[in-house]
Amino acid sequence: MFPGNCLFACLVKLCLLIQIVVAAPTYREHACTDSKTGTNLTANTTYYSNLNLLLSYLTSNATINGGFHQTTVAANTADAATGLFLCRSDIAVTRLSTCQECAGNASREALRRCPTQKQAVIWYDECWIRYEDGSSFYTTPGVVPATSLPSNQSVADTEADRFNDFLSNAMNTVADKAANSRQLQGKKFGTDEEEFTSLQTLYSLAQCTPELSAAECNMCLRSAIGFYPSCCGDKEGGTVFLPSCVTRYEFYSFYNVTGTKAVSPPPGKGKSSSTTIIAIVAPIGVVMVFFIIAFFVLRRKQKKRYLSVRLDSVRYEMERGDNLQFTMDEIETATDNFSDDNKIGEGGFGEVYEGTLPNGQKIAVKRLLGRSGLGAEQFKNEALLVAKLQHRNLVRLFGFCLEREEKILIYEYVPNRSLDYFLFDHEKRSLLDWTRRYKIIGNIARGILYLHEDSRLRIIHRDLKASNILLDNDMNPKISDFGMAKVFVVDQTHGSTNRIIGTYGYMSPEYAMHGQFSVKSDVFSFGVLVLEILSGKKNNFLHNQSHGAGDLLSFAWGHWKEGTPLELLDPTLRHSFPRNEVMRCIHMGLLCVQENPALRPTMATIVLMLNSYSVTLPAPQQPAFFHRNRMQSSAAAKDHESDRFTSKSISLSVNDGSMITEVYPR
Repeated sequence: MFPGNCLFACLVKLCLLIQIVVAAPTYREHACTDSKTGTNLTANTTYYSNLNLLLSYLTSNATINGGFHQTTVAANTADAATGLFLCRSDIAVTRLSTCQECAGNASREALRRCPTQKQAVIWYDECWIRYEDGSSFYTTPGVVPATSLPSNQSVADTEADRFNDFLSNAMNTVADKAANSRQLQGKKFGTDEEEFTSLQTLYSLAQCTPELSAAECNMCLRSAIGFYPSCCGDKEGGTVFLPSCVTRYEFYSFYNVTGTKAVSPPPGKGKSSSTTIIAIVAPIGVVMVFFIIAFFVLRRKQKKRYLSVRLDSVRYEMERGDNLQFTMDEIETATDNFSDDNKIGEGGFGEVYEGTLPNGQKIAVKRLLGRSGLGAEQFKNEALLVAKLQHRNLVRLFGFCLEREEKILIYEYVPNRSLDYFLFDHEKRSLLDWTRRYKIIGNIARGILYLHEDSRLRIIHRDLKASNILLDNDMNPKISDFGMAKVFVVDQTHGSTNRIIGTYGYMSPEYAMHGQFSVKSDVFSFGVLVLEILSGKKNNFLHNQSHGAGDLLSFAWGHWKEGTPLELLDPTLRHSFPRNEVMRCIHMGLLCVQENPALRPTMATIVLMLNSYSVTLPAPQQPAFFHRNRMQSSAAAKDHESDRFTSKSISLSVNDGSMITEVYPR
């Protein structure tokens, strides 16, 4: 064979191989659930015939309606079969044949993998199929059964905390895109790319079944995102599959970028009509372009003017009292020009440096990242709040600097770093004996009580976690990082937002799922923190016990129900601890993390619980985010979904608009 012919043959084979690889659907997960009627699926029955007919319909209609089809066979009969097929929207735009192949594969695999169940859901990379016996799906989004697939690769330990905050932000962004149908002509689908480092870009995707409303899609996606801390914490990739939605992230582009762009409508028929349309549209287009350019020019000027006013208001507020303004020269001298040797921390909004003033006083310098409006908002929020707060268990603000477009905050230096530095280290945790831990719990409670009730403002912190609790020379805790705090007017008790920010695992369910926050949101975070202090374990640690799946709340609840709550205690404390104090703290922690906010105690009650044994504690109910076995019964799942979905969303306006109306992810 001539070399040219050989090369041609190889190219043909390579093209065929690439086509096969591109087109072949990839199975990911499946879930089989019991029938509502309690009877198994068997061949040679009417329902089995209806189910096969249903799957045939789904496959044959996989290429219409943008890759979505939902139907019922034998509706309103005892043997009705209902199901849906959904192709991933970026694939439906570019490769409809793959959608049909995926539907066929998924139909066959569902019957093979769930041979005796009348209800099943099977997920592929490219599509998923869901079916059940009955004439219709549940009236609320399908959030169970749920399953997840984490990557085998983990991010570097030094980047773990920053990555988890970054991931929280990215998944919230893509969930908003999908729920609000910004891509692909209104489909419940969204993708996003965010640069994590100069060499790493995080790609994320979210999709809901199209029959869901925006609110239902949002609820489903928040449920999916809530699994990430326990399934995929610190992992370079992860996917969560729910019957009505899917979320996924990777450090590589796993979706068709071309297919994520909105599709233009087909051109009109006929040369004459096209010419007429162009003649009408062209002048309008020119005018519109002119107005758009003018709008953005004016908006940019207005934004600069507004930002200047905002920052001037910060100076005014802070300079009314003591002289808190530092010069940039003073800051650079104190930190040795922001030397890496002086860097003591890094977070979602900036870096923290140790510094020394000319009088020898140690300071912590927080340098906010970037010159964006986000940094300015963070600066204003934290500066205005912390400058007005005075409590021994809150980090004290010494001053600020606004020069050279920098936004810098100067705090008291707290030498013993943060609580997580000791608590989650196998060697350092021994420095936290029971007396110190009990004192830390009590002082954190007093600090939060001050924020909620005793300061001039009612403040919801919204990001209470071990890394935001700093420890001074005497290991006294000081609550830090008020960049996401909310200020309430005197009689206000609740608020809501469409932008969910914070750290998963510490967020209350009503906030993570619906954006509703209150003082009880902080109480939930405090409860998680108490259980971490007692156990020495992070909330998203994985265990192999028979107490449920995955997280610390499940672990604690399992031992509480079995009458072995002391098994929760950090082994370094097992030989010396006052049983009554430990039991009371476990009991109190479980009360704080109950799913119903109304059942959680207030911080005033918590402080009373810690200081008085005459207060009788009620029996705790099941914690929020206590993940039952993911193959739980549909009936139990339906009850859980209904309770969660019917809770009312509260939307309140607050008179201090600059500090309450805009919320940013972190």
